[in-house]
Amino acid sequence: MGVLARAIARKSAGNSLELFREIYGRLWTTKAGVTVNLETAVQVAAVFACCRVIGNGMAQVPLKLMRHNVSAGTRLPAVDHPLYKLFTRRPNPLQTSFEFRQLMSWHVELCGNFYALKVAPAGRVLELRPLDPSRMKVEQREDLSLKYDYTGKDGTTREIPAQFVWHVRGPSWNSVVGLYVLQAARDAVGLAIATEESQAQLHRNGVRSTGGWSVDSKLSQTQFEDLQKWIEKEHAGAANAGRPFIMDRAAKWVATQMTGVDAQHLETRREQIAEVCRFMGVMPIMAGYSDKAATYASAEQMFLSHNTHTLSPRWTMYEESLNVNLLTERELDQGYYFDFVEEGMARGSMEATMKYILGLVNGGVMYPNEGRAKLDLNPDGDPASDKLRIPVNTAQEPKDEEGAKAP
Repeated sequence: MGVLARAIARKSAGNSLELFREIYGRLWTTKAGVTVNLETAVQVAAVFACCRVIGNGMAQVPLKLMRHNVSAGTRLPAVDHPLYKLFTRRPNPLQTSFEFRQLMSWHVELCGNFYALKVAPAGRVLELRPLDPSRMKVEQREDLSLKYDYTGKDGTTREIPAQFVWHVRGPSWNSVVGLYVLQAARDAVGLAIATEESQAQLHRNGVRSTGGWSVDSKLSQTQFEDLQKWIEKEHAGAANAGRPFIMDRAAKWVATQMTGVDAQHLETRREQIAEVCRFMGVMPIMAGYSDKAATYASAEQMFLSHNTHTLSPRWTMYEESLNVNLLTERELDQGYYFDFVEEGMARGSMEATMKYILGLVNGGVMYPNEGRAKLDLNPDGDPASDKLRIPVNTAQEPKDEEGAKAP
């Protein structure tokens, strides 16, 4: 039996209703009359798009373990440390680094919390296995320590020692667990679901409002049933939309409900996209929605704003969580730290990448061979490529021993 297995104490499953909620997640009834949970929320296009754009922003940027050597004045990747390979290759046997960080982001954005089991048989983390946040229950003891109870698929609850859990919190009110985002945004998401369902029903019924046919003469029960079936066959459904409809006995259509235009479905759905984006902290244009006022220039600034206001705070949150949860105090004192290499976001624009690297090289900040390395190019054999290019207009003019300009 391994170290971790011996440390985990088995417990009874407890109340069956509580177990059901732990396993299948929380359910909330909204003012719109629909139920919101993880399954229904991700079916809303705006929610899915926001989680995807944030998750991709967390996963596509290289995450490296660095070491700052104060005496040598260097900041280099700590390639000899086990955690370096963990986040550049495979955190666990089932996931790549991209998949792991993308999942981590989705859990935080939807549930407010991410939990991972730290497999550290010899005191060093060798694997990180993500845990389902809907199965985890966190309590704070009287001594302020945290207690993690995890419900498995077999129905039993196990207490996992806190030192084996990597817990990432989103915005939190009590510093114990992050706020459940879907609970806070349940009405916004619920209205989006209700609006989409009502719009779908309109198309299902031929984009026509419900109402009634009024006829002059009285219908028998058989005539009524036959007429009802005939109307549903010939009139209802999207396939019959726009077809002429003819009835005898001076029948008239009496509308009893608002049309899609009257209900302003399009305006409501647009507003719900913006409302969901506000909760998720994402620019609407990043979720695939923009109004007519957006131009190419303004869109470019919105993309920059996405990096600054949406991704950058999250990069900092994950970096600090990694530092304090996966590195020891000794390693922190030795200069180890995690760093999201934000330059990875410039990969989509070759022009931006070129200007960025040339600016650093020609500005005397980066060696030419360092710039080539960022493009995955082999180093140049010219010795000058390993020297800084100091701009002429900033270089001091040579002077003689008395301080006068040399001839």
